[in-house]
Amino acid sequence: MARRFGGTYSPGARGGAKAPVAPARRAPVGLRTNLLFVLPFLFAFSAFFRDPAGLLANLGVFALLLLSAWLTREGVIAQDAYDARRVARRPAIPRKIFGAAAMGLGLGLAGLAGGGLVNAVIFAALGAGLHLAAFGADPLRDKGLEGVDQFQTDRVARAVEEAESHLSAMSDAVLRARDRGVEERLAEFQTHVRQLLRAVENDPRRLTAARRYMGVYLLGARDATVKFADLYARERDPKARAAYLSLLDDLRQNFTLRTETLLDSDRQALDIEMEVLRERLEREGLRPVIPDDSTLPEPSSPERTTR
Repeated sequence: MARRFGGTYSPGARGGAKAPVAPARRAPVGLRTNLLFVLPFLFAFSAFFRDPAGLLANLGVFALLLLSAWLTREGVIAQDAYDARRVARRPAIPRKIFGAAAMGLGLGLAGLAGGGLVNAVIFAALGAGLHLAAFGADPLRDKGLEGVDQFQTDRVARAVEEAESHLSAMSDAVLRARDRGVEERLAEFQTHVRQLLRAVENDPRRLTAARRYMGVYLLGARDATVKFADLYARERDPKARAAYLSLLDDLRQNFTLRTETLLDSDRQALDIEMEVLRERLEREGLRPVIPDDSTLPEPSSPERTTR
């Protein structure tokens, strides 16, 4: 589907400097993962040139290898989301490990049909081992911050996952509007939202102050985006577009202000702690006193030698 080009100087673009947008992250699913979907079809094609037993065996290999490719792709996506966050729970299902097991079973079945039990064991071990070497295992531990109890870590992880699901739903819905400018404005808003999410992940104690933004406000933004996309896809109403963009701007400013407020409160708390520590050192006579420049002795100038 063709998409209209849009940029800073295109008609309808906003004037003035744009807020910094985080660079696009590399797509987690690459060529190596997609190639796993090619191998199963080789067995599916050759199955129809064999006897009934070979047909069933090859179709079984096809199903197991296709399952392995799907599990691996989903595991790679889950791993990427896990690595992108400071606080995250381990995937509920170790998809890449299950994908390696399905790969081993599929190649083992192919070896059993083609040679015997020894070939099946060798092929299964090589398939599972090479799969784990290529894609690695799934994260098996929750990722949190040192000094933060597990309960707070789980609360932050659940809140961030819920917020990310709202952002993903907004991105999926706005595609139906088929408007490049709206998509860019939404991406800019999501960048500011993720700055708030990262601030909460860095210090789970901020969750209480940001929970309304991560839950209620994002849920309302998601519902508004879905309704706008459905309406604009049918009627292309410019008033609806302008109202939605105005809503995004208001939300962006509020999320940015909330993030700055959280960071400023941390700076103020740090300044208070440092001032209290200085006063305590002064009372105990442990704070070093730096003399004024007037009390320092003047450096002696080297004597000049004359001939």
